[in-house]
Amino acid sequence: MRLVEEAVESIPEQFRERLANVDFVIEETPRGDEVESGELLLGLYQGVPLTERGAGYFGVLPDRIVLFRRPIEARARSDADLAELVREVVVHEVAHYFGIDDDRLDELGW
Repeated sequence: MRLVEEAVESIPEQFRERLANVDFVIEETPRGDEVESGELLLGLYQGVPLTERGAGYFGVLPDRIVLFRRPIEARARSDADLAELVREVVVHEVAHYFGIDDDRLDELGW
């Protein structure tokens, strides 16, 4: 969890201060039904992006950003690589929280 906390702290303050009602969770592996393509997941955003919330959006359970420990560790080649990979996954999933989709993230190099 320390690497996740450090990754969240590395997010620029103007974005970090807008993270509200979000739980960061570490699970061992994906269940397998999270993505239709069957691709290996390192992380997952579960919730309603800020860009899709209306005036009546309140009183809901926290959004979740899930990091999958085993796939992340399997990809990392060193401790430094592990820390950077966790940071990349956290930033990627936080981007989804802000309404940035995978196509746009690809354009941005994420």
